[in-house]
Amino acid sequence: QVQLVESGGGLVQPGGSLRLSCAASVSIFSSYTMGWYRQAPGKQRELVASISRGGRTNYADSVKGRFTISRDNAKNTVYLQMNNLKPEDTAVYYCNVRIDLVRVDYWGQGTQVTVSS
Repeated sequence: QVQLVESGGGLVQPGGSLRLSCAASVSIFSSYTMGWYRQAPGKQRELVASISRGGRTNYADSVKGRFTISRDNAKNTVYLQMNNLKPEDTAVYYCNVRIDLVRVDYWGQGTQVTVSS
């Protein structure tokens, strides 16, 4: 089992930046993908970005060129650098770990990101 702890959310003005982090409480020895999802009020939870253990990344079209996902495998930590934030980015952001072999997902508690003037 995996316990995830997120941090880094907050209030920021449009055009500003935030960096989210998510640390797993235990080491993961199977192949796993780490990622970030977000959910805005009235909308479905959506993938923002993901990164495999080998560093292969995927991004939602809406964040390409603005967000960067990275991971530190030794620390079991994933980061999301968010630049040029827009009001549309306002959501609760959830860290996700997926054990690739069995497609089992673990979720963080969520961290609020609010982009507003």
